[in-house]
Amino acid sequence: MSAANWLRAKMLPRMHGEIRFSETLEATAAEIVAAVKKQGLEGVIAKRRDSHYEPGRRSGAWSKMRINKGQELVIGGYVPSGKNFDSLIVGYYERDDLIYVARVRNGFVPALRVKVFERFHKLEIKTCPFSNLPQRDKGRSGQGLTADKMAECRWLKPHLVAQIEYADWTDVNHLRHSKFIALRNDKPAKDVRREQAVG
Repeated sequence: MSAANWLRAKMLPRMHGEIRFSETLEATAAEIVAAVKKQGLEGVIAKRRDSHYEPGRRSGAWSKMRINKGQELVIGGYVPSGKNFDSLIVGYYERDDLIYVARVRNGFVPALRVKVFERFHKLEIKTCPFSNLPQRDKGRSGQGLTADKMAECRWLKPHLVAQIEYADWTDVNHLRHSKFIALRNDKPAKDVRREQAVG
């Protein structure tokens, strides 16, 4: 009797529905990713067929694949660090108001950080372009931009558009796990709106 059949026959009947058997999915990675996206799930855990669960140990046999959402957002400022920046301050337009949604730190290698920073030349302004700042507190996700944190920021004319990936939106309209992908030259900043989830 295979291990899977033994689990189904001997163990699962004793579990009272609290533990379920995870079936093997006979599909390609691309098909599984498409199904995960269609169902609006956060991601999938993949493992080598011959691997075993090893409590308390991370091994290359198990891999977490987060399925990110994405959209373009307007760069309205940055938090400086060293010779360029630590994070981008991004948002979208709601009518004529630029709405802050995240500080984006991930997705940069040093050369890309320098290249993006060069685009800020001649765009610096003294006043914050976001209509919903400052925010009262940092929030659970730490994305809230308070008056104290804003003192560290540098503001930009909101002309640059970036493609951003993220895991999800929080209940206070911030992005979770945001990541820079690229600058976009094909969309005017004023046309950037929050995209509604599909499905």
